[in-house]
Amino acid sequence: MATDVQSEGGLAFHPLDQFIVKPLFGDGPVGMFTVTNATLWMAIAILTIIAVFVLGSKGRAIVPTRVQSVAELMYSFVYKMVEDVTGKDGVKYFPYIMTLFVFILFANYLALLPMSFSTTSHIGVTAILGFGVFFAITALGFILHGASFLGLFWMKDAPLFLRPIIAVIEVISYFVRPVSHSIRLAGNILAGHAVLKVFATFAAVTLVSPLSVLGVVAIYGLEVIVAGIQAYVFTILTCVYLKDALHPAH
Repeated sequence: MATDVQSEGGLAFHPLDQFIVKPLFGDGPVGMFTVTNATLWMAIAILTIIAVFVLGSKGRAIVPTRVQSVAELMYSFVYKMVEDVTGKDGVKYFPYIMTLFVFILFANYLALLPMSFSTTSHIGVTAILGFGVFFAITALGFILHGASFLGLFWMKDAPLFLRPIIAVIEVISYFVRPVSHSIRLAGNILAGHAVLKVFATFAAVTLVSPLSVLGVVAIYGLEVIVAGIQAYVFTILTCVYLKDALHPAH
């Protein structure tokens, strides 16, 4: 969150510059196979996850180390979430949901480090996650139930004349799911980091710098909470969508 000061003494506000995807080597265009700051921090997130869940827990000590305790707490938290929302028959899909949770969680928290890059603030990243959930769960619904999966959109308990109207609304809301799923995560992370940059920029003004520093601390503390909440929200919504695929009938 570095501060930009123009040569004439005025402040330069560029709160969105921190989200620009840049190649790590050279200044050429970003292509499909270009190594960028985004791919670097996604790789760091993956390596950190491996360090916590594989290297940190490989001993499987009866009295766990701190790293193993963290891994076990996250494992138990997500497992219980999947079981509570989807039921016993949804537990078999726990590895996929756990992977989503830890990737988003670690990416969000790594983005709070100085000089880091926020990968989950990019709709390109969150859309892959959101649409991946959408296509996987839709395919699962048809694989398990065939045409009966369409019963998800037909509310049998509603009055007969209202059922077609409700069905249209249900279909629209179903196809909006991946969009809202991905935009919610990206939007919240992007907004928080942008506000942090604005407060950090004002810290260069002597008159308001104490207030700006307090603002940075407060917003940073809020972002620590938001980073965890957004990973939780994305995961629990995935569980809700999975429940619909497993039990489509209203």
